[in-house]
Amino acid sequence: MNTARLSIQHYISAKDGNRPHLLGQAFTSVAILDMVVRTGSIAFPDHVEGRAAIGDVLVSRFGQAFENVYTFCLAPPPLADADTFQCKWLVAMSDKNSGEARVGCGLYDWSFDPQSRLAERLTITIEHMKTLPAADLPRVMAWASRLDYPWCRPEAAVDNAPDPAALEEVFEYVINPLAPVRGPV
Repeated sequence: MNTARLSIQHYISAKDGNRPHLLGQAFTSVAILDMVVRTGSIAFPDHVEGRAAIGDVLVSRFGQAFENVYTFCLAPPPLADADTFQCKWLVAMSDKNSGEARVGCGLYDWSFDPQSRLAERLTITIEHMKTLPAADLPRVMAWASRLDYPWCRPEAAVDNAPDPAALEEVFEYVINPLAPVRGPV
């Protein structure tokens, strides 16, 4: 039987590894994705309907632009029978064209089908997405590859992070319990 935790892990494996076939173990066929983008450094459609369309946006097209993707859920995993789950997230990746490193953060807000425990709705809020020079990519990847994946404590994510000054807004959001955890606008 699928669980909320497994649905989230399959989504992360699909997106990070450019494996759209795994979305069948993450989303219902009629799932809905809403995106709230609060930064100008990355773009996504606001609303997407259906697992195939979600796969096109979050896996196929995303995989054409980015590689070396590490996505972390910054909370303990949900209970197996959770109907909803919300957590902050952190991502580290590289731009395929420029080689620049990207580090971003935001909020996942999941709703699961009570029978299948597949996601029937996901709202992704992108709070910050920072771009670092290509020369910083080895340090960013070394840091990200040492973190617990995909469930990571926020404090662990910030420890030994590369270039804390350039990523200050990201890490402030990640570790500050008072940082706004805002839903859709």
